[in-house]
Amino acid sequence: MSGLVLKLSPKERVLVNGAVIENGDRRSRLAIMSPDANILRLRNAIHPEDAKTPVRRTLFAVQLVLSGDKDAESAHHGLLRQIEELSQVFTDNDSRNALAEASRGVIELQHYRSLKALRSLLPREDRLLALRAN
Repeated sequence: MSGLVLKLSPKERVLVNGAVIENGDRRSRLAIMSPDANILRLRNAIHPEDAKTPVRRTLFAVQLVLSGDKDAESAHHGLLRQIEELSQVFTDNDSRNALAEASRGVIELQHYRSLKALRSLLPREDRLLALRAN
């Protein structure tokens, strides 16, 4: 089977081509076969007002591509630039690997891959910001 496979929890919501779809009372699995469908799990969504840190702003930009609010090709250079800026701060090997994975996802138009890689940086960013605040 090719395409995207979504495993949804009971009552989980997902945005598909601009329509919010809510799962029923049981876990389910959906295979999305259309390669150009715009899909975003709402439990993973970052609200615009929460995009206040560098990683969250980059995640939000990827999210706009996934939701269909921004064209992948027009966002391409901006996303790569944002990821490059993050690499100036996140210099440890794990972070570098995550950023490389995020870049590959953008280049190969696999934005879920980028989203997943960037989300792994959130705990590190939170720790860095907490240290800075002290």
